[in-house]
Amino acid sequence: MWISTIPYDEAEGELRDHYDRQARALGEPTEMTMAGSLHPALVAARLDLYAATEKCPSRLTPHQRNLISFVTSAINGTVHCMSQVTIKLRQTGLDDEAIAKLAADPDCFESLPLEPADAAVVRYAVKLTRSPGSITEADVDELRAAGLDDLDIIDTNAQCAHLNYVNRVAMGLGIHSVVDPDFPAYSAIPQS
Repeated sequence: MWISTIPYDEAEGELRDHYDRQARALGEPTEMTMAGSLHPALVAARLDLYAATEKCPSRLTPHQRNLISFVTSAINGTVHCMSQVTIKLRQTGLDDEAIAKLAADPDCFESLPLEPADAAVVRYAVKLTRSPGSITEADVDELRAAGLDDLDIIDTNAQCAHLNYVNRVAMGLGIHSVVDPDFPAYSAIPQS
């Protein structure tokens, strides 16, 4: 990372509380969490936003959330986030060949054997990430036509927007590490 951070063993007070929140599941805070350590309120807000986006009570499947996260991160060239989501995609049934194709060309999703709702959320995430100003009501109508209700659509939007934010934090502060393939990716989701 290109900035100073406060290590876990030196954290105190509010920051230590936030670090401990994540460490309960992972043993230590992640690089992304430590990237806000000079401002503990930012660490808390990021953990809360992560928990809220991952635990939205919509009908979006974990696979759909992972597809959204992966294509968003692939478009942004955020290897750190792609590596973590790769672990989740494997667990939700996407094979390494399909993951590699999506990494090389996020637009290739049209040629993958995706369910219509899966393809619709990926299409929306690709467009929202590449050209947010071009999103229209027709794009939301396409999600509805694929069977998503308004809470599903909010969840799709929030997942994509959150990953765009996280990608910019990672890339803007120099987090380029690749997550270990054994990383417990689902355990990284903060508890409330």
